[in-house]
Amino acid sequence: MESNKIVYTSFTKFAVAIAVSQGATLVQAKKIITKSFERHPFYKQVSKIIKQVKLEKENLNILSNQCISICEDFGPDRDYVTLVLLLENIYKNEEFQDIEKDTVSNIINKFKEEINRINTNIPPPPLYNVLLETRAVAEWVSMFGIYHFIPKHKSEKEKPVLLMPPYLGNDNSTTFVRKYLKSLGYKTYKWDLGVNMINSKSLPKLIEKLDEIYEKHQEKVSLVGWSGGGIFAKIIANRYPEKVEQLITIGSPVWGVKNMKTPVIKSLEFLRGTKLRERNLKFIKELEQIPKVPITCIYTKTDGLIPWKNCMEAETFRDDIKNVEVFGSHCGMGANATVFITVANSLSMNLEKVEKKSIIEKVETLFFPKFWQEKGISKFTNLFFN
Repeated sequence: MESNKIVYTSFTKFAVAIAVSQGATLVQAKKIITKSFERHPFYKQVSKIIKQVKLEKENLNILSNQCISICEDFGPDRDYVTLVLLLENIYKNEEFQDIEKDTVSNIINKFKEEINRINTNIPPPPLYNVLLETRAVAEWVSMFGIYHFIPKHKSEKEKPVLLMPPYLGNDNSTTFVRKYLKSLGYKTYKWDLGVNMINSKSLPKLIEKLDEIYEKHQEKVSLVGWSGGGIFAKIIANRYPEKVEQLITIGSPVWGVKNMKTPVIKSLEFLRGTKLRERNLKFIKELEQIPKVPITCIYTKTDGLIPWKNCMEAETFRDDIKNVEVFGSHCGMGANATVFITVANSLSMNLEKVEKKSIIEKVETLFFPKFWQEKGISKFTNLFFN
């Protein structure tokens, strides 16, 4: 929250000033802005920041530029889309009078354009990460030996899960994930479309398959997509939230694909014989939207094919959006025990509302980067004795 605190201190002052410019009093503006953060994971902290906001004769352009400057200093971040969406909601608030609507609209549009510009500057995976992708061979081979030792938490109900393979992969790519989920009691389904070429023509068939599973079980279906499979999963979740229980992506570029810097894009364009951004503008635009279902995005900072920041959704937009970092390569995520555990835990938490962690789940925490990023010995005591 430390870096976010700086961003939100600047942003909330800007947002409150916009509300005041639209006819609200300072007190009213603070209440409206606070309410807009209701589903924000940092709601309590941001509420305190909003209470401390003081306004004099503020210039909206200056406040906007200050916030943009801070965002640029911290670098590209998908969470900035939360700021844009909050501003747009404030602008549309029916409680406001029609004061300087055009001016405010232009300021918000300029803010959005600047945020988009900042977020186009995500660098490609470094050469070191690309070379590390060779470890995927060891990850796949070793999985045959360690699979039986991966902890398993049985699901209470046979929930349907549709899995989608990565770019240039097929259903064999998701064999271990499906096998693991089956052993927990989930009813898993293949995508049955051969090799995934990330072609929009596959969407109608996938939607038809979703309909079949939905009708068979008479309940929503969870979607799990690895890499390019996650692209399809997100678009389907956007189009049919009434049939999708939740979305789980594994090393998938869930936003910013149009400007994404990766060798994967070049190989895709080579195989198709056309520029990706020229052929699938509608496809890419849909990918930018955030589905109205629970979302878990699994990523690795040592990904050698996809920039890891493109694999994270806006966690600050809603409290049911989670980004989970794991260790490993991109090509080895289909044979990564930590990925299996994360997928299973996400399905369990979102479907069965498990409140407390078992001792096995606490031990599993040791295998995630997030645990080792915490400082001090207290992380061990907090994990096992809190």
